[in-house]
Amino acid sequence: MKFFGKPRSQTAAFLPLCLLFLRSLSPGHSHLYSNRYAGDKVIRLTPNTEEEAFVLKKICHQLKVDLWQPGSVSQISQGTVTDIHVPHNGSRALLTFLQEANIQYKILIDDLQKVLEKGSSLPAWRSRRSLSGYNYEVYHSLEEIQNWMHHLNKTHSGLIHMFSIGKSYEGRSLYVLKLGRRSRAYKRAVWMDCGIHAREWIGPAFCQWFVKEALLTYRSDPTMRKTLNHLYFYIMPVFNVDGYHFSWTNDRFWRKTRSRNSRFRCRGVDANRNWRVKWCDEGASMHPCDDTYCGPFPESEPEVKAVANFLRKHRKHITAYLSFHAYAQMLLYPYSYKYATIPNFSCVESAAYKAVNALRSVHGVQYRYGPASSTLYVSSGSSMDWAYKNGIPYTFAFELRDTGHFGFLLPETLIKPTCTETMLAVKNITMHLLKKCP
Repeated sequence: MKFFGKPRSQTAAFLPLCLLFLRSLSPGHSHLYSNRYAGDKVIRLTPNTEEEAFVLKKICHQLKVDLWQPGSVSQISQGTVTDIHVPHNGSRALLTFLQEANIQYKILIDDLQKVLEKGSSLPAWRSRRSLSGYNYEVYHSLEEIQNWMHHLNKTHSGLIHMFSIGKSYEGRSLYVLKLGRRSRAYKRAVWMDCGIHAREWIGPAFCQWFVKEALLTYRSDPTMRKTLNHLYFYIMPVFNVDGYHFSWTNDRFWRKTRSRNSRFRCRGVDANRNWRVKWCDEGASMHPCDDTYCGPFPESEPEVKAVANFLRKHRKHITAYLSFHAYAQMLLYPYSYKYATIPNFSCVESAAYKAVNALRSVHGVQYRYGPASSTLYVSSGSSMDWAYKNGIPYTFAFELRDTGHFGFLLPETLIKPTCTETMLAVKNITMHLLKKCP
């Protein structure tokens, strides 16, 4: 992957050039969600000045690009690594403009459709997988995941209990697995959710992997046995069920829920900006067409409300909240909505440090760790901050592989290594919970 663009020079000619470029775009260049990604590109840019950042923001708005990194256009500033998915009918004009304006860029993915097909991620390119030989090294549709959950509930009733905490906007059940050895004694619990953002398929793959490993190694692994004897795990493999289903059937890069808005045609809310913690402030959008739309009010999404209600009801014994996202290779803890140090920083930081080291020991993959606001970006209304503010002392968000080479299209061949290393990190955090904080 080569860097393109001339050496950086003064950007005085920027704005007039930018205006010419934007005028050259016809309405036909707007991004239409479809399953046809032939010729679409993913481009990485890092604005070198605030002027470049300003121009990049204007382009993103005008081209209706699908922003992969950072979370929203408002977070683009000098030095921000910016990954954008550009539709094929806008990419040529954009690349010409970038070259004329001396803005350096790197093409991460030259043809999105080819990468999709190569990764066997499109439903048409997959064969059905039977339950008896359930394959944890492929991505599964919502129907397959829910059938798998029902199957485990029947066959592993000693360690697993499945239940629903409510219904999604489109009426799908919101299933949770309670994992752990049943006991009359009081037990603390860990909440884990995956797939709050629909297109981040490696999340649900990890939640399934975690359950599989727990069941397979309960008898043979003393650490796992101790963990399941002393803790319950509430695991929600697919948080955003409607969005995840839509990412399989209509738009692989859908992020939000699928709720309707009475005043706008755009659908969906960012389920990780919809929580009642500094709701709809920095890093969230009030516009329903934006990917980081915070919703009409906090907990407007039935999926968010159902999880919030469950966590409120059980907060006395839930001591950890873990949420799995992609992509960035980071382990994040509060706060996300502000630059400040949490009261139990030393305990949480110590757990994160050990978890990241454990993860690296498997395949040498380096994760950054720290408060979400300074490590990733400021975002308000997140589940992690809400859980922390509501009395859960250990709250973490994992940003799984990779750092942009594949982005949201992490190949199925990388599911196993990603899950194996993440497994070690999660086990490390749970062992940390069973000890007195150092």
